[in-house]
Amino acid sequence: MSKVIIVDEHDQAIGLKERDEITKNDIYRVSVLWIENSKGEILLTQRKSDKKVDPGCWSPAVAGTNEATETYRSNIYKEAEEELGLVGFSFHELPKISPNIHCNYFIMPYFLNADLDLEKDIVLQDSEVEAAAWFDPDALGVDIKLNPSKYVKSAPYWESWNILKTSL
Repeated sequence: MSKVIIVDEHDQAIGLKERDEITKNDIYRVSVLWIENSKGEILLTQRKSDKKVDPGCWSPAVAGTNEATETYRSNIYKEAEEELGLVGFSFHELPKISPNIHCNYFIMPYFLNADLDLEKDIVLQDSEVEAAAWFDPDALGVDIKLNPSKYVKSAPYWESWNILKTSL
């Protein structure tokens, strides 16, 4: 089992914990990759139904919890390769998101604008990802409000990703 970096409210590392030992009182680090195509659609992936956290839910294209020796940046590149087979891309870092009512972790979001063909350019990690699909952001926002259980717990906060993207 891998150890996860536990941080304080200022995102300073204060220890390590086994992933299964993390509680709702622990704060940790997550890296997230948002991918948008030239049509303005957002790539989401569906988590496997056997995952402990948010099973079967739709999430950003790539997401990963930072482990003991990782930085936000090294984690997102590792996860992008593992989960979608993406290599050779440069991701743009967006402003960090602090823990909030939707999640007890810091989120370091990254952004990529790429016209990826889901059948030719993407290789889904069978143990982590059930499916990948492009979503219209307006329809997605409505569906998150109508069907929140279809999405990871941090989904209500996604509306701000478009605002963050303007910082590029």
